[in-house]
Amino acid sequence: MAESFDGDWLDLREPYDAAARNPELAAMLAASLPARPRLLDLGAGTGSLLRWLGHFIGRAQSWTLVDSDAELLARAFDTIADRAEAVGWPATNPGRSALLVHAPHGAWRIEAILADLAAAPANLPLERVDAVVSTALCDLVSRGWVEAMAAACAARRLPFYAALNVTGRERFTPPHAADALVARGFRRDQARDKGFGGASLGPQAPAVMAEAFAAHGYAIHRAPSDWVVDRRARAFTRAIADGHGLAAIGWERRGAEAILDWLETRRDQADAGQLTVRIGHQDFLALPPAR
Repeated sequence: MAESFDGDWLDLREPYDAAARNPELAAMLAASLPARPRLLDLGAGTGSLLRWLGHFIGRAQSWTLVDSDAELLARAFDTIADRAEAVGWPATNPGRSALLVHAPHGAWRIEAILADLAAAPANLPLERVDAVVSTALCDLVSRGWVEAMAAACAARRLPFYAALNVTGRERFTPPHAADALVARGFRRDQARDKGFGGASLGPQAPAVMAEAFAAHGYAIHRAPSDWVVDRRARAFTRAIADGHGLAAIGWERRGAEAILDWLETRRDQADAGQLTVRIGHQDFLALPPAR
């Protein structure tokens, strides 16, 4: 089964994801969709992509959230309803498996599917949707997974949107002598098999997706979507440093002492409000050829 993520981590990163995603690509996707689009959100987690992208669509819409973690999907429904009601949009449950958000420009209908994305696209209802979307997913998958997804989307002429794919460019400030060592170990961890049938794409994801979808005649659009995290975001800078350092130490045993020093220093800097971080990402949109 493919890896899943902690809900608290997803909540912590949500505002930075929202600030980073590229609005031009989101608007292009929205313009390509029918009057009442149906979107399939892969690895939906707590529903953060819906809460952001739904505003760009700006009309009645239907979402199917797909994740392998039932607790995350339940949390998604609760969070979507809470956020909607906080801004005066009523949320109702027309059925136990659906949520209806009564937005001013048309209702948002949300359903969920519990599924292992390692088996995708074979286990997805592609015949019932108008686009496939995801965020922070496609750098985890394998080349074979992307190629199969491209072929499946092409068979139904579905747009494919993937936000926040890592590019391999990270910068922690102030600098530390072990930055390059940590980056090397982290990159090695990014490439391990995360349950999608082969080595993870990591920073290669945008190029591999472009190649796979272009082979089916898709128009490819890519745009930067970096996380830019300033020193005031103490909890988030610390969490990013932890993620990098702990991943790196598993692959750089000979440099373990230096990485532990890096990690301790970064934690102290984050807690003191002295650490800034920039993590390179790129958003990706593939639009099918005109008939």
